Amino acid sequence: MVRTALSDIPGQGIAGNACRAHGEGVFLSIKSDRWIREQALIHKMIEPFSEKQVREGVISFGLSSYGYDLRVSNEFKIFTNVNSAIIDPKHFDERSFVSVEADSVIIPPNSFALARSIEYFRIPRDILTICVGKSTYARCGIIVNVTPFEPEWEGFVTLEISNTTPLPARIYANEGLCQIIFFQSDEPCEISYADRRGKYQKQQGIVLPKL
Repeated sequence: MVRTALSDIPGQGIAGNACRAHGEGVFLSIKSDRWIREQALIHKMIEPFSEKQVREGVISFGLSSYGYDLRVSNEFKIFTNVNSAIIDPKHFDERSFVSVEADSVIIPPNSFALARSIEYFRIPRDILTICVGKSTYARCGIIVNVTPFEPEWEGFVTLEISNTTPLPARIYANEGLCQIIFFQSDEPCEISYADRRGKYQKQQGIVLPKL
């Protein structure tokens, strides 16, 4: 079984240090394809679910050895400066985006888009996920950033896609975009995302920043 300390996960260093300061060891095991398949088919953790990697003629998606490659839907919101809006996470102006539904979209140079997953996720109480990009897009300078799926969070995933290049970049709908890796804690959390009624719980479509 593969195990990692919480502090070794990107973005979790402070939490890991805090745990060690209280003399508590927190370890997470990476879950395999067998576990992911079982959770998806029996407990509906991922819907719809592809039991195998689909690769022919598309950017791959579906179950991998230690993760799941999700697909991006045909709904996108692409940043625009036409309205000279200011990006403020506390007072987000929807005029910052242009909404598009298409089989593929172009993200302008050094720009950004939001999208959503085709899959709906239901995360178990003792599971935390992280997202990593796919090599096909990464080698084109396209970076995907998704914050962790917290214990007992559920919903469609709002995806953040950055074009870091000086050239326009194409994103393909209904194909793979990023990989989700599942970590299981050695004990269930005391308070889950559902318990505290997280603001992005059961989100539908592309959800913009909330306070």
